[in-house]
Amino acid sequence: MSEISKTKGRPRKFDKENALKIALHLFWRHGFEGVSVANLASSMGINVPSLYAAFGNKEQLFFKSVELYGKTNANIYAPALALDTAYEVAQAILLGEVDLVTNPEAPDGCLMVQGALVTSPESQELSDMMSKLRLTAEGWMADRFEKAIEDGDLPKNADAKALACFIMTVNSGIAVQAKTGVKRHELLKIVDYSLLAFRKIAMLD
Repeated sequence: MSEISKTKGRPRKFDKENALKIALHLFWRHGFEGVSVANLASSMGINVPSLYAAFGNKEQLFFKSVELYGKTNANIYAPALALDTAYEVAQAILLGEVDLVTNPEAPDGCLMVQGALVTSPESQELSDMMSKLRLTAEGWMADRFEKAIEDGDLPKNADAKALACFIMTVNSGIAVQAKTGVKRHELLKIVDYSLLAFRKIAMLD
């Protein structure tokens, strides 16, 4: 029997890494509740039982997608938090969000925001996870602004937690606006106005 005959009809090897990337983009574009298990399996090129065997249930697949998202698309905080001034930190985080949500090779918007909008009772665990991730990033910023207060870069009566919440709120708004079609140049104007507000709130002017 020829080698061609031996291999004919064999299923193609399942590429789990590529399948996870496909799932990530589907969740990113449509949100957790906007895509069914059948849609996920079909887009991955596998059947539903194979999806469950490889990733567990839909929630577990979403968790894995969020992990991948964090590794490949949302790494805007570490370099920003290492900058010299609180203003530069705020600026870098906001500009990083614009870059993220307007990347032409990625779906519009932000997976973190999409995931936080789940509404069904059985998806509460997902909503809680997304809230925890958001609060973690907000906590990093608050700690950095506290250090800025200690270093004299921000006034002693500045509210580090409020400043961090402000930046995170603007970031979420930028993501929602991008999802609804607002263009990059318009989002950059939002960043400019937000940074003016940041200076006022931080009492830098």
